[in-house]
Amino acid sequence: MSLDSIDKKLLYLLQNDCKKTTKELSLKLNLSVTAVYERIKKLEREEIIDKYVVLLNRSKVGKGFVVFCHIKLIQHTKEFLTKFETEVVKLKEVLECHHVSGDYDYILKIVVKDMEAYREFLVTKLTTLEHIGSTHSTFMISEVKNTTVIEV
Repeated sequence: MSLDSIDKKLLYLLQNDCKKTTKELSLKLNLSVTAVYERIKKLEREEIIDKYVVLLNRSKVGKGFVVFCHIKLIQHTKEFLTKFETEVVKLKEVLECHHVSGDYDYILKIVVKDMEAYREFLVTKLTTLEHIGSTHSTFMISEVKNTTVIEV
């Protein structure tokens, strides 16, 4: 699907506030409410819009401690990778898991209450996963930029 400038602006507006009504969007886009509704439905059908979510304030829900954990597996066989990925997606503390190139195999973004909670998570959950050779944790000092908006 080819996106025109109106689709791009619509996607930008929705990414910033998906609770805007089609009427509010129609005024910003200078289109009819029906035209906006049809464009949104088309973007959903084409799976350009993947899903709608609510973003929480981590600190206010007791998950303000952010850790980036680099993982090395003991081997890079398909079996080990698959087993690790199957298990890590089950960990509720892990918000993101990326298979990466370089010195490490995976980078995890983990949120917990504090350092004590991270230690508990590391000892009782993460390091109990099979095939982990080593971990390296980096703790967030402050968040300079965090956005979910993708410019198209």
